[in-house]
Amino acid sequence: MTTATASASAPAETSWVRSLLPFVVMCFGMFIALLDIQIVASSLQDIGGGLSASQDEISWVQTAYLIAEICVIPLSGWLTRVFSTRWLFTISAAGFTLSSMLCGIAWNIESMIMFRALQGLLGASMIPTVFTSSFHYFQGPKRVYSAAVIGTIASVAPTLGPVIGGWITDTWNWHWLFYVNIVPGLIITILVPLLVKIDEPDLKLLKDADYPGIILMAISLGTLEYVLEEGTRANWFDDSTIRNTTAIAAVAGVLFFIRSLTFSRPVVDLRAFGNRNFAIGCVLSFITGIGIFSTIYLTPLFLGYVRGFDAWQTGVAVFSTGAASTLGVPAYIFLAKRFDTRWLMMFGLASFGAAMWGFSYITHDWGGDELFWPQVFRGFPQVFAVAPAVTLGLGSLPPERLKYASGLFNMMRNLGGAVGIAVCAAIINDRTNMHFTAIASNLTPTNGAMQRLVGGVASRYGEMPGSLDDGHVAALKQLFKLAYREASTMAYADAFEVIMVAFVIATALVPLMKNVTPPKGASQPSGH
Repeated sequence: MTTATASASAPAETSWVRSLLPFVVMCFGMFIALLDIQIVASSLQDIGGGLSASQDEISWVQTAYLIAEICVIPLSGWLTRVFSTRWLFTISAAGFTLSSMLCGIAWNIESMIMFRALQGLLGASMIPTVFTSSFHYFQGPKRVYSAAVIGTIASVAPTLGPVIGGWITDTWNWHWLFYVNIVPGLIITILVPLLVKIDEPDLKLLKDADYPGIILMAISLGTLEYVLEEGTRANWFDDSTIRNTTAIAAVAGVLFFIRSLTFSRPVVDLRAFGNRNFAIGCVLSFITGIGIFSTIYLTPLFLGYVRGFDAWQTGVAVFSTGAASTLGVPAYIFLAKRFDTRWLMMFGLASFGAAMWGFSYITHDWGGDELFWPQVFRGFPQVFAVAPAVTLGLGSLPPERLKYASGLFNMMRNLGGAVGIAVCAAIINDRTNMHFTAIASNLTPTNGAMQRLVGGVASRYGEMPGSLDDGHVAALKQLFKLAYREASTMAYADAFEVIMVAFVIATALVPLMKNVTPPKGASQPSGH
């Protein structure tokens, strides 16, 4: 080895070591930002009770966060260039910490909604910034590690949200759902300025920014998120507010697309969709968002409403998903060094789809034991589905376009989650009614099993003080509950089948992507 070669390799090794700590700190910030999307999911009733809020009002604790977050994420690339990665992440972490404290001390539902929107608005930039930073800190084959870590956080953090949130609420109270962010948030706020040195701020970009484009994008995404979150509760287009916000979202979206494609300095790089890998990667990110967020929504909902589980029982029942996801990381890293990542991605997406097929056999008595293997097959391949999308989708873009495109890529996953939850909520609502009607049509006097059930319950009630008519009414109520339980369970199975179809489509799209050869002469199978 020559002296020049030795001196070149030494800084490379030093750089590899120095990149670990800032990357880990940033990943922790990304984790708590993603965790907070779902941390309130299993505790909304407790928050509502504490703030004397109605069921419709309390849903805004989650909706406000999502609307604010999805508006900021696409802007993160432009904001990074304005303030630099270091200071944007620091501002985001500090703002997230402060707004978390404010959420904890919220005195009524209006203040909680305002502080949750602020929390989503300020914390959102921590998510896509980590994606772009990983391409700076890790080169060549080492990107396998960073992609695996990011993919795991992106899939596991929302999964753990209801579990951790339920445990915190049951152990302390709902205020601690937000107070737990304060210490890690302060640590991140202090360490990032000391450790992260990637780029320099350029405040001159504020002068020539596309502010009309920013406003149009915020209006379009904000109203779209509102429609997706509130549509089911408002019976969709029967409600005038939903109709109006849908029209606003559509018009603002079209104007934003026109503006971004014609303006010389757009804040979001829509032209990146001209890159085939990036375009397909965004579609796959959208579908994985559907799968991850929809199953997080459906499983606790089933366990709570059909099985009657409390927050802690639900957390224990779904824990196998997070555990399996963690076990999938070393397996992915091992295989990604040896095989074309497109094959690994196909395995991940296909396995997720197969897990949804397993979920479709759900019955009313499913609990943690019955859910274990379907959740393992859903959790283990998550990193296989998410990490390659980062490598193949974002890794195919030149560095100068990466920051602008990363926000768009991350937005697609969150938007997929919003669409998936909205569609699943509509399926649960509509298909429950349909199945209930079908079941009820068979509950006639000629149905011997029904007659025996009604007769048995009525006779037991008849032996108690009161009239026989009361016993008959009680029997009919019991029959109604049984029919509704089965109809609801069948609707959950339908929702899982729809998710399965989405993943079948996603798996078929992967071969259309080109393999990305890591820079610096890293050896990877070409797969062409």
